[in-house]
Amino acid sequence: MKGGATKVKDILQSDSFMNEQFPFYIMKTIQGAVQEHGHNFVELVYVVRGKGVHRFGGIDYEIQTGDVIIINPGETHSYMVQGEERMEIINCLFMPSFISDTLLRELGISGSMDYFYVHPFLNTEVRFNHQLNLSGQDAASVLAILESMLRESGNRSPGYTFIIRLQLVELLILLSRYYTLMQKHRTVASPRRLDREITARRIYGYLERNYDKKITLQSLSELFNVSVRQLNRYMSQELGKSVVDVMHDIRIARAKHLLLESNEKVISIATMVGYEDPSFFSRLFFRHVGCSPSQYRTCLENQLTESI
Repeated sequence: MKGGATKVKDILQSDSFMNEQFPFYIMKTIQGAVQEHGHNFVELVYVVRGKGVHRFGGIDYEIQTGDVIIINPGETHSYMVQGEERMEIINCLFMPSFISDTLLRELGISGSMDYFYVHPFLNTEVRFNHQLNLSGQDAASVLAILESMLRESGNRSPGYTFIIRLQLVELLILLSRYYTLMQKHRTVASPRRLDREITARRIYGYLERNYDKKITLQSLSELFNVSVRQLNRYMSQELGKSVVDVMHDIRIARAKHLLLESNEKVISIATMVGYEDPSFFSRLFFRHVGCSPSQYRTCLENQLTESI
């Protein structure tokens, strides 16, 4: 290796995670520190929550909730997580052969389109872009697809392999859209627009980290040194919603996760996601999801039972 780089100790092989017939593997896990390693497959990582450091190409990159990282075959990287920090990720591994160029062309996708995250399947000399920083609805859309892929992979119902292939194509097309928008934005954004975007992202990040606490518009105004009116204008212009609506979205998403992953009572979950009034929480949940928290949990449990 050039530049006096440390010799890589581990080269992970695809047969440790997947088979030739279905060269795909996905899991959700708590990511700790991992020494430098490479692999002969593509690794797509989505940071569900938490933060850490990703070392790639000899450079350290801070990563946090909403970040998407893609490592190409033959490239090396490592992770560092500080002290008591916990970083939950969804790790999606697949071989470049998993999605054939024939399938893409049957779907009407060609190399002339601006699908930068699909091009590597059409041209083996093209590499995936390494990192995207997502937030708001963009991050939620990516997470929803990955969680659906996790369920399909776990349930293994008839046709799951084809569904996962299509979901991966959908995911890569979405990432391509976000990448294109970000590139265009960087070339035309004014300093004022960049300041507004950065402030909105900081506010969103704060809400994601503190959804379980009592948060008021006035406290946010003082914390970020902008007026309440500016707070809502920034969030509306960047995310399409008011601060309060964004806060509700984050809390309801967390409540859905707790209803699925824990045995906590609904009244306890309401408190855990920042609502002191369980009745208000239930009404809000119904407005967002279309059913009560109890019905949502029962429906998920029934689906899991039927798939066993």
